Amino acid sequence: MIDFRLQVFYAVARRLNFTRAAEELFITQPAVTKHIRELEGHFRIALIERSGNRRVSLTPAGQTLLKHAEQLNLVYKELEFDMNALLKEHRGELRVGASNTAGQYVLPQLLARFHNRFGDVKVSMVTGNTEQIEEAVIKKEIDLGIIEGINRNPQISYQEFLKDELVLVTASTNSQLKKDTIRPDELTKFPLLLREHGSGSLDVIIHALKPHGIRAGDLSVAMNLGSTESIKSYLSESNCLAFLSVHSILKELKSNELRIIDVRGLSIDRYFYFIRAHGQPTSLAELLMRFAVNKIK
Repeated sequence: MIDFRLQVFYAVARRLNFTRAAEELFITQPAVTKHIRELEGHFRIALIERSGNRRVSLTPAGQTLLKHAEQLNLVYKELEFDMNALLKEHRGELRVGASNTAGQYVLPQLLARFHNRFGDVKVSMVTGNTEQIEEAVIKKEIDLGIIEGINRNPQISYQEFLKDELVLVTASTNSQLKKDTIRPDELTKFPLLLREHGSGSLDVIIHALKPHGIRAGDLSVAMNLGSTESIKSYLSESNCLAFLSVHSILKELKSNELRIIDVRGLSIDRYFYFIRAHGQPTSLAELLMRFAVNKIK
């Protein structure tokens, strides 16, 4: 329903590449150029700057339009979901699996809203680390999984769901670390709490530290613990540090129980992913995925 020219601009603005935008929309590159020029003619202002080596950047007007295009895209997605949901009744059982962070801090509120909307769908959820949830998908013990991590099992289909950030935190009462910023090499000097092997969070952390010349064996690991809650409890009684999902520490930051330590030049961004076996997903799994993408804030 959204103006196709705006869809073309949105694809170009996100990818900053005409060729990739054309591939995404299944049209030719000249067609992409034509739609962008028509849009610029409509608004009577340049939206995209082209330079050598096929580089593309947004003008100030293009950046403004991108903000509105993102908002319109979300509105139309939500509209289409709500209208399609009226076409049929949804009932049955849906088995969901979630890695520990997603299962504790992201999914419960979402599933409550889903249940309020689709009360005839009986949802059950199990939690585990990323490896365990991937294994459950492969064995068809669950219909849909939500995980974090960088693993890529060829038997599984992955779809981005929600952006997350891992931040370094410590207890506000930490007597050994008074400053709020450290260098990456200083990480090896402080006792760290890490998740257990098989955790998606642990994989992401180790991967992010490699460009800074830090290997897992360089870290001073005080203990490996099996959940975020156990790590937070341990932090409250120690001078240890830990990398935790920002979604998991909102209450502790607000109550000043934990504080964030910035690590210069280190940013650990990741996504939570929907995972399922290759092939056509069940209709209820597809329903929850679409609901989550359109409704989560």
